[in-house]
Amino acid sequence: MFNIGMPELILIAVIALLVVGPKRLPDVAKSLGKGLAEFRKTAEDVTDNLKGTLQDNEPQTPRKDSTSGEDTATDEKKQ
Repeated sequence: MFNIGMPELILIAVIALLVVGPKRLPDVAKSLGKGLAEFRKTAEDVTDNLKGTLQDNEPQTPRKDSTSGEDTATDEKKQ
């Protein structure tokens, strides 16, 4: 995903351990995980909402009636 190898991951873990401390590191990791999960859920909801809106607003092409060769949209307007 971020193209991070094992040495980079170990370096990040050591720096986090030094900055936060061993007692608070699990709590910080848990909070970070919850925040990322909430962000992903919100991003997915927004994406689904936009896709639905775009599908609702797509112009529909008139269909040809197979028997008469006329547009069904014009037939509906006549009625």
